[in-house]
Amino acid sequence: MNELKVALAQIAPVWLNKNKTIEKIKTYITEAGDKECDLIVFGEGLLPGYPFWLSLTNASEFNSQVQKEMHAHYISNSIQIEKGEINDICLLAKKTKIAIYLGLIERALNRGGHSLYCSLVYIDKEGVIKSVHRKLQPTYEERLCWSQGDGNGLQVHSINDFNVGGLNCWENWMPLARTTLYALGENVHIAVWPGSERNTIDITRFIAKESRSYVISVSSIMRKEDFTIDTPHLETILKNAPDILADGGSCIANPDGEWLVAPVVNKEGLIIETLHINRVYEERQNFDVSGHYSRPDVTQLIVNRERQSILSIKE
Repeated sequence: MNELKVALAQIAPVWLNKNKTIEKIKTYITEAGDKECDLIVFGEGLLPGYPFWLSLTNASEFNSQVQKEMHAHYISNSIQIEKGEINDICLLAKKTKIAIYLGLIERALNRGGHSLYCSLVYIDKEGVIKSVHRKLQPTYEERLCWSQGDGNGLQVHSINDFNVGGLNCWENWMPLARTTLYALGENVHIAVWPGSERNTIDITRFIAKESRSYVISVSSIMRKEDFTIDTPHLETILKNAPDILADGGSCIANPDGEWLVAPVVNKEGLIIETLHINRVYEERQNFDVSGHYSRPDVTQLIVNRERQSILSIKE
């Protein structure tokens, strides 16, 4: 139990096609299960894909018909967890005895069922959804299609002798969000990204040095040919798109901040490695950010885990 075999799924979605993307995800879960991995991680918003059109089609134009049609298409391919749309993935987790971190775009019923959240879902080895973390703060153009999340999913989960937690993309730069997970006993930090080495190469090692934890950054791949033919306004998107929109950059840092797996670019597939709990214990000897190197009598953090909604029904 003092080891954790992890699979980083650096793959492209079947862009904005939730059903075909789910089938692709299941293929990689099965492969990781066959290789006896304990955990598989998929990138930010992989299901059904990152909203790349925003930066390619003048997304800030108010009342644009292009943006309305793209957003409607995105909503149609987003995930309603409460309606069982990832049940097949949960069943496969149980069958293969593998835990899953999955980045998806959630259409939350408890927020009206039409607004979208960039969520990171944790499914345990029994196929049970244990947390759904809605991204606290979408970044830049993401705010034109994603809503602000809440603290309900700031949770850590036990796998073997490890405690695993995760954040989406630039949330990993938010000190208090990281601190919450550290205080919960995290020793494997999952950072999911839409893709690109420029995002992962610095912060992965930085978080490892700060937390004395393993840090796993998982990114997607997105190439011009990965845009699907049924995408609204595809011609406009392709005209403005570079050949490579996300080159991956998935990687793993050891608890001392050195590379276990340096960023991998322009390669689709599974990256598999084994983590050892003693490496965490060794680095906590001289620095433990929530333990012997903390001063709770001087500074403390308050976290609101309440799931946010405008409606509270009293009968």
